[in-house]
Amino acid sequence: MHSDHIVISGARENNLKDVSLRIPKEKIVVFTGVSGSGKSSIVFDTIAIESQRQLNETFTWFIRNRLPKHERPDADVIDDLSTAIVVDQRPIGGNSRSTVGTMTDIHSVLRVLFSRYGTPSAGGAGAYSFNDPHGMCPECDGLGRVVRLDLDKLLDTSKSLNEGAIDFPQVAPGTWQWGLYAKSGLFDPDKPLREYTEEEWELLLHGKGFKLASGNTYQGLADRFERLWINRDLSSLSDKNREAALRVTTERTCPLCDGARLNQDALAARIDGHSIADHCRMEISDLIAALGRIRGGGAEAVAATAVTRLRRLEEIGLGYLSLDRETSTVSGGEGQRLKVVRHLGSSLTGMTYIFDEPSVGMHPRDVGRLNALLRQLRDRGNTVLVVEHDPDVIRVADHIVDMGPGAGTAGGQVVFEGTLAQLERADTPTGIALRRGTGVKDAFREPTGWLTVTADRLHNLTNVTARFPAGVLSVVTGVAGSGKSTLVSRVLVGAHPGAIVVDQSAIAASRRSSPATYLGMMDQIRRLFADASGADAGLFSFNSKGACPECDGNGFTVTDLAYMDPVTTRCPACGGTRYRPEALAHTLHGRTIVDVLAMTAEEALAFFTEHGGGNGNGGAKIVSRLRALNEVGLGYLGLGQPLSTLSGGERQRVKLAVRLRETGAVYVLDEPTTGLHMADVDTLVALMDRLVDAGNTVIVIEHNLDVVKRADWIIDLGPGGGKHGGRVIFAGTPADLLADTGSRTAEHLRRDVARAA
Repeated sequence: MHSDHIVISGARENNLKDVSLRIPKEKIVVFTGVSGSGKSSIVFDTIAIESQRQLNETFTWFIRNRLPKHERPDADVIDDLSTAIVVDQRPIGGNSRSTVGTMTDIHSVLRVLFSRYGTPSAGGAGAYSFNDPHGMCPECDGLGRVVRLDLDKLLDTSKSLNEGAIDFPQVAPGTWQWGLYAKSGLFDPDKPLREYTEEEWELLLHGKGFKLASGNTYQGLADRFERLWINRDLSSLSDKNREAALRVTTERTCPLCDGARLNQDALAARIDGHSIADHCRMEISDLIAALGRIRGGGAEAVAATAVTRLRRLEEIGLGYLSLDRETSTVSGGEGQRLKVVRHLGSSLTGMTYIFDEPSVGMHPRDVGRLNALLRQLRDRGNTVLVVEHDPDVIRVADHIVDMGPGAGTAGGQVVFEGTLAQLERADTPTGIALRRGTGVKDAFREPTGWLTVTADRLHNLTNVTARFPAGVLSVVTGVAGSGKSTLVSRVLVGAHPGAIVVDQSAIAASRRSSPATYLGMMDQIRRLFADASGADAGLFSFNSKGACPECDGNGFTVTDLAYMDPVTTRCPACGGTRYRPEALAHTLHGRTIVDVLAMTAEEALAFFTEHGGGNGNGGAKIVSRLRALNEVGLGYLGLGQPLSTLSGGERQRVKLAVRLRETGAVYVLDEPTTGLHMADVDTLVALMDRLVDAGNTVIVIEHNLDVVKRADWIIDLGPGGGKHGGRVIFAGTPADLLADTGSRTAEHLRRDVARAA
């Protein structure tokens, strides 16, 4: 019998405490609660995983063996599910060949349009693809730019090979690649390069076609470098290797295709006087108009297909993008909306759409567009589950599930279920925050100076001059695409390279990394245990001598059952602790290393403060780092919790905790309220106030109006996105912004203050 509810009973994933729920179908259901309260554990780790797992079971074993494998979530009952489509916050990624046009598949429609109606024709659809050998520019291989080795940067001709004449880490003296030249017998390794003959230079840089005594085939340094470091997508390299390669190369727009990526035949084809590259360079709003003017039988029909897809992008607030924009350059919020667009044209019904904070990166103006989308999906007969903190999104919910009451071990329970009106009367952190209203502050700090920057021409900034006050809290606002990140992260940071930039980029970490390792506390903790026990400090590392030999310090074993779902079991030898028994035989003030790593940052701060946080054996550093974690609102994180489990906002605050003790610095924070509950925004603003009061300058890119109201200075860009933005339309205090009539931000700030009154 068809059920009108998703039924969950006894859910225990992560911090969930035997949670039971009946979630109404074909409704917009919003899950709220402070960070770490268990929202994602229900929605993603329980509902989404089980839906995907059961869907995969419908395929043959041959196919299932090639699909991601999921274990059944820890719950007694998960019933009456429908197929789930997850729209999360993970970066789109993609290499340099991935663009907005390729990701949304609109570029494919344009290729069909030009293959049939472009004149002169270059051939089939593949002839207009920069990812197809038939269409890509032969000079840049379809990348639109060329990278060339700069020998003046790579080589120090005053030095010999033995002295490190090749200024590149992978060919440094002593490395095996260095040995291909210095130990080849072809050159005097003690002879400065400037004394080489023409024949020696040619041999060093471009020699080939013979084998060395070592058995290796010789290839000249320049040719080898181009093969290994240039003739491949630099985005596929590690950060360290890419940085090293970029330091000794120069990159410029491809001179043959002028950045269009396509060969000359493809670029010669025209429709209404425009090439396919011209169309892809247009902003989406302009492209809609251009395609709408195409007339003539079949061409009009194909163009209309592209226009339909483009309008979806425009409707969701991305009309300022262009199809040739690389997906690696779009923000997290833009990326999530691009994912949403994929599903807008679907006629499927009875699905479950799951969104992870879809309002991230959205100006209040655009949240209304998002809400219209959520309603549209619901009205087609789908269930829409949303994890969200934004009050404007919460207000469109048909049903709300509030998790808490706290985070981590203090959360994991359903503290409220019902309607918005009922939640606004509830005594939960979310209910209290929803009915609490604040106005703009009435006292503002005086600047101690000014940081003035000018952008002659960068992206959509043209002849823009902005003055950032020093010694105060400044917030840069504006709709998506207005130029905020370009002005702050590119222009300002470029002019002040010493600025401390804290963004939401991923932390390079393995599943063995934790807050304790990332903040540099683990060595001190191990040393304290070693001093107390007389044992080797390595015994207290599950990556070293202390690792359980059965599970290699993982704490679990995975049994691969071929075509069936894998089974992960707690290691029977160590009981999931990761450590061998010898390590657990020693204690520090009555606690084992496992006990300490299981502590939250808040608990650990109390523990180390009580037991000699001020002594000289590392305790003071541990206390300082733990205090920083608590100050950024992450007191609920476990010291040994894998960093891979952190949200984007949590990652940003962990990075901020590392740099929290600076003074006289310029801090640049990129949307730090991402992933923050309304109740936690106060904690974040208080932290930023303390940074300013300590003598720092804090500049924040932000949409959250509670942060805007607490700033000393606002710089608002706009008025729109793309070519309609890129101008400073307001600079002043929040009180002055309330009276401004030309700012979209001012309009929403007035509305928010009126609602709070």
